[in-house]
Amino acid sequence: MKLPAISIIMPVKNTEAFLRECLDSILEQSETNWELIAVDDHSTDSCLSILREYEQKDERIKILENNGVGIIKALRLAFAESKGRLITRMDSDDIMASEKLLILKSNLETFGKGYIAVGLVKYFSEKQLGEGFQRYEAWLNSLTSEGRNFQEIYKECVVPSPCWMVYREDLIACDAFEPNDYPEDYDLTFRFYLMKLKAIRCNTVLHYWRDYDTRTSRTDEHYADSTFFEIKYRYFIENEYDSHKNLVVWGAGAKGKNIAQRLLKSGIPFYWICDNPNKIGKHIYDQLLLPFDELSKIENPQSIITVAIPNAQQQIKKYLDGMGAQSMKDYFFFC
Repeated sequence: MKLPAISIIMPVKNTEAFLRECLDSILEQSETNWELIAVDDHSTDSCLSILREYEQKDERIKILENNGVGIIKALRLAFAESKGRLITRMDSDDIMASEKLLILKSNLETFGKGYIAVGLVKYFSEKQLGEGFQRYEAWLNSLTSEGRNFQEIYKECVVPSPCWMVYREDLIACDAFEPNDYPEDYDLTFRFYLMKLKAIRCNTVLHYWRDYDTRTSRTDEHYADSTFFEIKYRYFIENEYDSHKNLVVWGAGAKGKNIAQRLLKSGIPFYWICDNPNKIGKHIYDQLLLPFDELSKIENPQSIITVAIPNAQQQIKKYLDGMGAQSMKDYFFFC
């Protein structure tokens, strides 16, 4: 029996309203050499019966029932049963562009192992999309179109979980879906980054991301802002923090305070700077707030920047680059 080139791994839970459209978009792919391993995660709606119906239609579709609970267990089961040399993930409430698998596969085969193929994404919703979604889509696509996704990994997740493809060997080298850390897609993205996989730039929309009020990423506590912060902070301290440099935290808003509290709890010394005249010269958590121009007096600094305003970020980057600082070594944007 000929093995499939691509294994599509898809956890499914309570998405009956969108599941047929999702499955149809997979069946309509111009690339036909694939298998779909869909794992129903104890759905309480008709998802499992819909999946079984499609399994009967097409021998490339294999349906499993989760032997554990949650997305990570479903991903592990699907991956364990997969046979493809190329691995990709799909969400059961989204839609694939018809050329998605073909383009991801072609790009990955062109560049080879050590690379990750990604594509542009587009949000859609029955309601008007919020400004935050539009900003995230534009930012993420700007990275993907230039293949520089990992250069801003400490801001947000830079690889959309249902729009990547890698060689099986590279996924295994990154520990695949073994860690129990949520958000699982952001954690995997960090492991791609630490394995030094290179993103292949792409200028084509390959995935349509559906937004709705009950989407898992909106309702599940595993995807709360605090969990994203936990992953960022942990990976920074374990992999980027240089104890031979003087750590500097930029910004005294909620994120800056969160980082400051964690650093103080861990006994990691740092300087704290901000541009708020009402805070400069005062103490928060017994830590003196300094003006930005104090940075020039700090020897060998390494900066965590929590300033969120895009124009301010550009000014800060220009200032730091002018000092000879290197992004992702001497300074990191955390929002």
